[in-house]
Amino acid sequence: MEKDTQELKVFFKEKNIQYVKVAITDIDGVLRGKYMHVDKFLNSTETGFGFCDVIFGWDSADNLYEFKPTEGEELFTGWHTGYPDQTVSVILDSKRKIPFENNILLYLSELKEGEVCPRKTLKTTLKFLESIGFKGKSSLEYEFFLFRETPHTVRDKDFRNLDSFTPGMFGYSLLRNSVHSDLYLEILEMCSSMDFPLESLHAETGPGVLEAAITVDETLRSADKAVLFKTFMKVLAQRKHLMATFMAKWSEKYPGQSGHIHCSLVDLQNRPVFSNEQTGEMSEVMVHFLGGLQKYMKEFSALVAPTVNSYRRLTIGAWAPVNMTWGKENRTTGFRVILGKPSAQRIENRLPGADANPYLALSATFAAGFLGIKEKIEPTKPTYGGAYFVDTEDRYRVPVSLLEAAKLFKRSKAARSIWGNKFVDHFSSTRVWEYEQYIKNKPIFEKDSLKVPNWELKRYFEII
Repeated sequence: MEKDTQELKVFFKEKNIQYVKVAITDIDGVLRGKYMHVDKFLNSTETGFGFCDVIFGWDSADNLYEFKPTEGEELFTGWHTGYPDQTVSVILDSKRKIPFENNILLYLSELKEGEVCPRKTLKTTLKFLESIGFKGKSSLEYEFFLFRETPHTVRDKDFRNLDSFTPGMFGYSLLRNSVHSDLYLEILEMCSSMDFPLESLHAETGPGVLEAAITVDETLRSADKAVLFKTFMKVLAQRKHLMATFMAKWSEKYPGQSGHIHCSLVDLQNRPVFSNEQTGEMSEVMVHFLGGLQKYMKEFSALVAPTVNSYRRLTIGAWAPVNMTWGKENRTTGFRVILGKPSAQRIENRLPGADANPYLALSATFAAGFLGIKEKIEPTKPTYGGAYFVDTEDRYRVPVSLLEAAKLFKRSKAARSIWGNKFVDHFSSTRVWEYEQYIKNKPIFEKDSLKVPNWELKRYFEII
C-alpha cells in the first residue's frame, strides 16, 4: 500500500491533479460522494477516510429512517448514535477519469466495517462461492427512458405530459440510432473511456427508450461498472439538457424498465463450468445453480425489486416475469437459459428491474445459485411457450408488493446464513419503511389503479 501511495503521489504531481472525487454506494444503489484534496486522499489510501453514516440512515429522498428495532435488533445508525463518521476504504483499482471534468479522477469506496455496505455484501456472497471452488461472471443490461426535460421542468410539470426524446414505438430502429448517432456515439465513448464499455446499445420499444448491455466481467467489477453506468448515463443526459430515468415503471402506458443479469460461473482457474463438455447442454453445476434461483429468489426478491414501483413492472404481458419458471431462450420466464459455447453459456435472471442496486441484485442472484449448488437443488421442468399463465405453486410466484417481499426477506433463514442478522434486519426494515412512506402518501381514492402515482415519480424518477 505504501508503494501504491508513493506512485500515486508522483502521478498526481506529474498530471497536476489537485482534487479527486470519491464515491460510495448507499443502500438504494445511489452513488454518494464528494471532492477531496489529493493530500487528504493520499493519507486515506492507508487509513481510510471518514464519511457520515447518515447515507445508510436515510432513504433515497434523504428522509431519515424512523423505524424502531424489534427486540434483539440493533439499528446501524440513527439519532441514538448521533450519525457519526464511518471509516471508508478507497478502492484504488476503481480509478476512472471523468471525461467532462477537467483533470478529475473518480474512485469508488466501501465501508471498512461493512455489514450494511452493498459492495461488501456482494464480496461476502462471492466468498461463499469461492469456498466451493467458483467465481462469478456477469453482465447487466439496462433499459432507460430519455426525455427532453431537465430536473426543473419535470417538477414544473409535476412529472406529467413529459416530452420524450423521440416519439413512437421504434424498437431496434436503425432510423433512430442513425438520426441521433451523435448521442449514441457519445454514450459509447463515455462508457469506453470510463471502463464500463457497452457490448451493445439500441433503441427499445417505446418513446425515447434505449437498452444498453454492459460487457461481461468478474462479478464485483461487473457491479462497479453497472452502478457507474447508471450514474453517469444520467449525468451525460442532464449535461445535454435531457433526463434519463431508471425507475422500474414510469408510465402505465409502456412496459417497465429491466435490469437483467446475465450470470455464469468459472472455476478458480477461470475455466467455464456451466457447459457439459460432452453434450453442450447444462452441466450439473448449472442445473443446481438454476434450481437455487428457483427456490430462493422469491425470499430474496426485495434485493432485486427494492422499491414500491418495482412491482408495477412485474405484471403479465409486460416483458417481465411473474413467476420463477425457467426455459431455454424463453423471455416470458423468470430465468432464461442461454446455451452456446462454454464461455458464453449462461442464465439470464429477468426478475431485476433497472431500479435495483446492482451490488444487491447480484448478491441475490449468486447467493441463490450458491445455495442451489451446495444443496444440489433440482429445478422444475422447463417452460415452453408463454409462462404468464403457467399454474405454479405459490413458492414460485413473484411477491405482489414490496411489503410482502420485505417480510419474506426478514424471515429468510437462507438470507441470514449468507449476509448475517445485521444486514437482513437493516435492509428489510428499510424496505418496510419504503412501503409505509408510499401508504402515507397514497391518494385515498385512485381513479386509475394502474396509473403510476405522482409520489412514485417524484421519489424515483431522477435519483433511483
